[in-house]
Amino acid sequence: MSFIYELFGKILYLIYSVIGNYGFSIIVFTILVKLLLIPLTKKQTDNTKKMQEIQPKLQEIQKKYGNNREKLNKELLKLYDEYDYKPTAGCLPLLIQFPIIIGLFRVIQQPEVYVFPKGYDVVHKFLWISDLSKPDLYYILPVLAAIFTYFSMKVSTPQQQNAANTDTAAQTQKTMAMVMPIMIGFISLKFPAGLALYWVVSNLMQAIQQYIILGKFSRSKEASK
Repeated sequence: MSFIYELFGKILYLIYSVIGNYGFSIIVFTILVKLLLIPLTKKQTDNTKKMQEIQPKLQEIQKKYGNNREKLNKELLKLYDEYDYKPTAGCLPLLIQFPIIIGLFRVIQQPEVYVFPKGYDVVHKFLWISDLSKPDLYYILPVLAAIFTYFSMKVSTPQQQNAANTDTAAQTQKTMAMVMPIMIGFISLKFPAGLALYWVVSNLMQAIQQYIILGKFSRSKEASK
């Protein structure tokens, strides 16, 4: 992991040398990470589109086998295989980001070791936060992290949780959509505020990106009718 720490530290230092503000450097770093994850986001969006396409067939299966859970799940799996749809793909971007979170935790917690040269005087204050390497004492970022995590997951799978709520995989997805924001908010209470800042910006961008892409998709389908 030391290689990741040093790499993230050098990138943050390079951004800081241009911007001159540590908090905004973390925000720019977050934006760069999200740009690198665009292929993954695109795959997630395509999966959501497939969910919208199979809605009619999925509802038919639920209506036909609603009283036979074993048969219902078997038919749903066949439908998913036919359309190459993966119910849990909405959580993939969150899982991919965990190695980044682990690396950033150490770097942001010890910026004097990984980001800035020895003796380099840097003010870690950002807005109401006196030190980004310490937890947010006002709990603003932890609350925002939880809210935007939930919003991001909600936008990423807008119809799956409603239409497929009898499917085991969909129930798992729904549970994660509730548990993950709470977990992120709780973790952010103890972790450096800079890490919570990364999580807030990352999920905000994710939600906006998904909303724009899916919104355009919906409008294009309506226009073709």
